[in-house]
Amino acid sequence: MTNPMPRRSFLAALGTGALGAGAMLSSRAAGASGAAANAGRLDRIGLELYAVRKAMKENPEKTLAAIRAIGYTDVELLWSFKNFDRSPSQVKATLKAEGLTATSAHIAPETLLSEWSESLRTAKLLGHQYLVVPSLPSETKRSINAWKIWADRFNVAGEEARRAGIWLALHNEPDHQRKVEGEFPLELFLKRTEPKFVRFQLDVGNMLMGGGDPLDFLSRYKDRIGSFHLKNVVADHIKDTELSAGTFDLRAFLAAVPDLAKKPCFVEQEGAADELASAKANFEYLRGLNL
Repeated sequence: MTNPMPRRSFLAALGTGALGAGAMLSSRAAGASGAAANAGRLDRIGLELYAVRKAMKENPEKTLAAIRAIGYTDVELLWSFKNFDRSPSQVKATLKAEGLTATSAHIAPETLLSEWSESLRTAKLLGHQYLVVPSLPSETKRSINAWKIWADRFNVAGEEARRAGIWLALHNEPDHQRKVEGEFPLELFLKRTEPKFVRFQLDVGNMLMGGGDPLDFLSRYKDRIGSFHLKNVVADHIKDTELSAGTFDLRAFLAAVPDLAKKPCFVEQEGAADELASAKANFEYLRGLNL
């Protein structure tokens, strides 16, 4: 994307980041018998910067400091909005100064087709684990063949990414749950792409808003999902809300994720009236969960 616009229509890219980790689950043994049952909590909680995009546009450095002060350890960067008018080196320095890590970044799909090798070098330099495409061009709304073409492009780009030590992933939007020419596009995409080259970032709230079932999807594609957007929805599923106020049982969902400690989790509430206040409330909710 070359100009600020809703994330659902990202069409350009920016590069920035910092060394990332992910959502790490701290566990403690339970029961005097030393049984295998464990309880734990998320030790690392990330924030997708789209959730605080207004604050980032006003003052990136101040906003990143506020994010860290809340308690977040990780952020997912947007290779968009021209890096909020900051260079990659400036953002890297700010993240280092604040003690934040950037496990991944969202990129435009066109990035796979132009200067992909350079993007991978930038991601490798900055310590990214993932480069994630949040949505595909408009033709995929009408054509299942367009999905096939993009799946094949992901395979090629993903193979090169793995050689660089990076994972390429697709992120879901609500309309990905709707059939295109009689087929569910996400099902086709995951069947057509190579698991050894391409992963998936599951946005829980987007799947709910599209009419899907995140738990069912997790049960069927757990081996393909590498990271998560944690988002909750109101009762009629038409918009997102604070994690604690939503109708979806995020605690049960997270408890069902295998190897959660290895899979980055990012809070993303897109429609918050007060971005940082909601970011704080969402962090406190996740921090208090016993999984």
